Amino acid sequence: MTSMADIITALPSEESFSISPSPTTFDDDDYEDLFCDQRSVREFRSHYEPPLFWIITVVGGAGNLAVVWIYLNFRRRLKTMTDVYLLNLAVADLLFLITLPLWADEAMHGWSFGSALCKVNSALYKVNLFSSMLLLTCISVDRYVVIVQSTKAQNSQVERRRCSTLMCVGVWLLALLLALPEFMFATTSEVDSREYCRMVFPHHVGNRTKILVLSLQVSMGFCLPFFVMVFCYSIIVAKLLKTRNFQKHKAMRVILAVVVVFIVSQLPHNGVLVMQATQASSMTMTDCEEMKRFNTVEQVLKSLAYMHACLNPFLYVFVGVRFRRDMLQLLRVCRCQPPANKSQLSKSCRSPLNSTRASVMSDSDTSQALSL
Repeated sequence: MTSMADIITALPSEESFSISPSPTTFDDDDYEDLFCDQRSVREFRSHYEPPLFWIITVVGGAGNLAVVWIYLNFRRRLKTMTDVYLLNLAVADLLFLITLPLWADEAMHGWSFGSALCKVNSALYKVNLFSSMLLLTCISVDRYVVIVQSTKAQNSQVERRRCSTLMCVGVWLLALLLALPEFMFATTSEVDSREYCRMVFPHHVGNRTKILVLSLQVSMGFCLPFFVMVFCYSIIVAKLLKTRNFQKHKAMRVILAVVVVFIVSQLPHNGVLVMQATQASSMTMTDCEEMKRFNTVEQVLKSLAYMHACLNPFLYVFVGVRFRRDMLQLLRVCRCQPPANKSQLSKSCRSPLNSTRASVMSDSDTSQALSL
């Protein structure tokens, strides 16, 4: 099998080779296409990504729109920090999902929306990726405070609500800052007579800039949320084990689902990003077939990571009793059915399964934080 080193050795010198990358820009995909034909990877992407991205967009859009609608109609006054975080998380996921149809179209036909929209779409994708992950971190910390330090949380509810607003503003500003490389370097590049939206770095800082961008994405988009979630939820589980609440096992299942889904969806893709950073620094892969397999796997794992935007409403919102009740009212409105009368509603609210079983992850009342 021909290796990358053999191909490079057989190439003519720089003076006689006129198809080399521009001295002012550095584009990994152009470099790979120069020495290794990536058409099979692009062909796989054109068949694999579009249907999956549209499914993620439709399912995630419906779930997150329902969250926003419920908050705006049933909870006009956001009562706790978690309420504020969940609303911002739904908005971030919706803005993230808006970018997927454009990437699906690019996979099939190439990028046909111009360089300016390429920058905007790339930056919007990255802003909402970072904001979603950071908001999940904030939710973990808030649940830790509510459950482990419940007395302190109850005594400072007004202050904590004000703090949650400031935290959300900080999250969005930090996400914008982390997305600056996309604003600066995302542009269109031609491959096989088609335009693609990608990162094109200045040649003299190409590898260093790419390594920095990938490192920021892994550290802020995965490592920080992961370690905070593990720390907070480990202490929460230890606290639950000491209680005699008969719902604690259900609460722990919810926590376990949150952590497992986060790891399963995010860890594989971030592992690929680490390998990409290693490749940019030391060219660890030189075999063409190995590189194509790696790029194909990267497409699959990236899609798996994107599915988290579909699952957030179910992991963080719809497990709560009050949200389920509000969701039923939303469905009645959609079906043009009259809402249940007050007596029926009060009975349902007093039922043993629904009365005080608020979700550890999504219910707003701090006094109900230990039950589901």
